[in-house]
Amino acid sequence: MSPKTVPVDPFDCVIFGGTGDLSLRKLLPALYHRDRDGQVPPTSRIFSISRKAMDAASYRRLVENRVGKHKTDQTSWDRFLGRLDHIALDAAGGADWSRLKSRLDEVPGQVRVFYLATAPALYGPVCARLGEAGLAAPEARVVVEKPIGHDLASAERINDEIGKVFAERQTYRIDHYLGKETVQNLIALRFANSLFEPLWSATWIDHVQITVAETVGLEGRADYYDTAGALRDMVQNHLLQLLCLVALEPPRTFDADAVRDEKIKVLRALEPIGEDEHAIIRGQYRRGASDGKAVPGYLEELGEGKASRTETFVALKVGIGNWRWAGVPFYLRTGKRLAARTSEIVIQFRQVPHSIFPRSAGGLEPNRLVIRLQPDEGITLHLMTKEPGPGGLRLKSVPLDLSFAEAFAGGRFPEAYERLLLDVVRGNPTLFMRRDEVEAAWTWLDGSIRAWEEGSNAPKPYTAGSWGPTAATALIERDGRTWHEAAA
Repeated sequence: MSPKTVPVDPFDCVIFGGTGDLSLRKLLPALYHRDRDGQVPPTSRIFSISRKAMDAASYRRLVENRVGKHKTDQTSWDRFLGRLDHIALDAAGGADWSRLKSRLDEVPGQVRVFYLATAPALYGPVCARLGEAGLAAPEARVVVEKPIGHDLASAERINDEIGKVFAERQTYRIDHYLGKETVQNLIALRFANSLFEPLWSATWIDHVQITVAETVGLEGRADYYDTAGALRDMVQNHLLQLLCLVALEPPRTFDADAVRDEKIKVLRALEPIGEDEHAIIRGQYRRGASDGKAVPGYLEELGEGKASRTETFVALKVGIGNWRWAGVPFYLRTGKRLAARTSEIVIQFRQVPHSIFPRSAGGLEPNRLVIRLQPDEGITLHLMTKEPGPGGLRLKSVPLDLSFAEAFAGGRFPEAYERLLLDVVRGNPTLFMRRDEVEAAWTWLDGSIRAWEEGSNAPKPYTAGSWGPTAATALIERDGRTWHEAAA
């Protein structure tokens, strides 16, 4: 069963940083696939903005070389290339923006999407120049990538700079994790099925685990990553957004502000962790092996002679101070150079209060609901059942597996950026972060970052290709629990 495609209004997408990695690796492939599937109207155009002096033909050759592997047929590819243009502008300098305005004005009445695939330090200056050039019309939208700042103060400053030009309803703070099918299915799982929501509380749930693991190292992002680390790069946005979707109260309706109102309540209910060694563990990878190949340690990747206390791994034990979740720990972990690339949410239910079965039947394992975000999206419910055959009663935990690839076979499903980009065109901000969400996340995280930066402890070492420092295992085992073994 193939997904339905619904056309959107004609639009112009202007990508600042159009020759950069994000544009060539994610944004342009996403726009091509939507164009190929018939969702992009004929008059829609895509403009690349960068400091590089190149004309449209040169830019199309660059896209052919870097994005051409996504081509499925020549007709759709030629149509897509025909939409592309490049305009040389220095976003931080005093360049003349009249050419951009005149090109956009050639086709009036189109939705204008300004995608800032740049460093966050340029968000304010680019927005200011868009305003000065008369391009921030009411129908325009601006999209900004994470991270929004590196702490609360910088996030507020960036949001203020954007807000001077674009209203909140025009501002789309993107987190591509929220565009994944399984993340959205988490909402459907809870609120479209009578089976789960009555059990979705401290009464029936023992704990929750959220893991976002990567096998890669710095991948050319050393300058950025060494000033950010795992807390700023992953926890402040990806992991906290996933936590919010697990923990939020039922919204009144599935519209943007109703959902985001409930998410902000979760963020404001997070209990502070500071630098509690029983609540947060930081690690940094050393030389090891990844995907069967020897890989250098973090300090080696940074460069000879460099020292750094930046964490490449973090594990946290988080509490939510409200009636639904009081006493239920949320264990979060994320890191680079780990044993496998995987993202999953594990809801572990409480053990049955009393076993009626003899010891010979085997032990009872708690039910677990595992929601896989990547690499293979799906949902698995682990249930206790009787093993078939004679010779007495034997119990075993067996998975009921919903694989999206198998259940919805027969078509390609849009990736996260494809869905989110067209949501921007539609003016649907449900899967984007509101300003108060971003600032509430920083408010909670700032205490831990401040305590770490003021302290003298080094991150705990772990071997590349492992699941992080041993202290992360102790973090959860201290409570008599274990990390979900299917992630190993």
